[in-house]
Amino acid sequence: MFPGIENKSGQAAGWEQRLLKNSGRPKGSLKPEYQELKFTLHRKLVDKINLEALATIDNQRVRAEVRQAVMSLIDAEPTLLSAIEKNQICDEVLDEVFGLGPLEPLLQDPTISDILVNTHKQVYVERRGLLELTNVNFRDDGHLLRIIDKIVSQVGRRVDESTPMVDARLSDGSRVNAIIPPLAVDGPLLSIRRFSQDKLMPPDLVDRRAMTQGMMELLEAAVKARLNIIILGGTGAGKTTLLNALSLFINSKERIVTIEDAAELQLKQPHVARLETRPPNLEGHGAVRQRELLVNSLRMRPDRIVVGEVRGEEALDMLQAMNTGHDGSLTTIHANSPRDGVSRLEVMVSLANSNMQLVSIRQQIASAVNLFVQASRLSDGSRRVMSVTEVTGMEGEVITLQDLFVFEKRGLSPEGKVLGRFAATGIRPKFYEKLLAAGIRLRPDLFDEVVEV
Repeated sequence: MFPGIENKSGQAAGWEQRLLKNSGRPKGSLKPEYQELKFTLHRKLVDKINLEALATIDNQRVRAEVRQAVMSLIDAEPTLLSAIEKNQICDEVLDEVFGLGPLEPLLQDPTISDILVNTHKQVYVERRGLLELTNVNFRDDGHLLRIIDKIVSQVGRRVDESTPMVDARLSDGSRVNAIIPPLAVDGPLLSIRRFSQDKLMPPDLVDRRAMTQGMMELLEAAVKARLNIIILGGTGAGKTTLLNALSLFINSKERIVTIEDAAELQLKQPHVARLETRPPNLEGHGAVRQRELLVNSLRMRPDRIVVGEVRGEEALDMLQAMNTGHDGSLTTIHANSPRDGVSRLEVMVSLANSNMQLVSIRQQIASAVNLFVQASRLSDGSRRVMSVTEVTGMEGEVITLQDLFVFEKRGLSPEGKVLGRFAATGIRPKFYEKLLAAGIRLRPDLFDEVVEV
């Protein structure tokens, strides 16, 4: 018997009944009539065990011993349960103690990319780009609030009426956003953007038809030749996934500094310095924004700077870094097209320096950015690179762009799949000379490629 499994008076609990073998956990949450039983068992378990002693024991041994304790409590209940129901209740009580309660089975499902909790009554998930309603729910708003508090307290954040919004991340890197009353009218809201442990490699993106082999070869050459690339797209379009994939082409001998609001990037190179912003404390002080981290990173002797997402004043410092010896930098922004991306950069730079003339801002953008890569999530849930666009310079006061590759939508199949084709425009990029100077030669037919999907 482990020292953590004892009643609070110090008397060891003599559980002798062996655990029934788990014959499979049913999908979803418990039936409503068993929810009250689960919480009763949870309360009894908390009264029975010594949580401080449990913290000093190996996690797997603790779970095994607590499972025996829960099964003993279940057997003492007058409610008649089948072996499967006993094991399911036992699993859910363990999830309440060690995990995130009803969310735990969803977090263990690798096919789920987003978990969206709309008050305690309704939980949606996203699979393969499409939303599905689950039968998972919480007992009440208080139960959901306890789970939210458990998440944010693990990373030193808090959520209450004084700070009703919070961003945090789970131990696996998944992003979490929570907002509670009074800002959330109907009850607490929780969103979890899953962080996949199996990173998509460049060949995976080609196999999944997110882009063609020719497009990937061009982007690989651009990264290796130290061109500055901005990835565009809406929420959930796959910008971070694409950024992670392109980062694999960075030379392992280079020093890389990453700057993010919530650390998501997982670069494989050995020389990576990761920076993350910090929110203000309870008094509203101590916040560290991306702009401050970006300015500081210039003193860290980076060969490349990778910003998870540019969304504010740091855009000016990012462009200046690209223009002053930090070639090959990568970042993402929210925009629906390359032209929209230019407009967003203009607005963000104006926030940093309102006295800067528009033509000067455009000159900064035209000289700093070499490529825009537009990613989108289509109606069937698939994610594709819609265009690879070169910034060619300025004509008068207008930034000139030219598409090198585009995805042309042709309609929908009877099953609702988006039909179309990836097509090269036949234009050889102006930066091709930079590729040649870096010792990179692309195959001649790359800019004539057409692939039906």
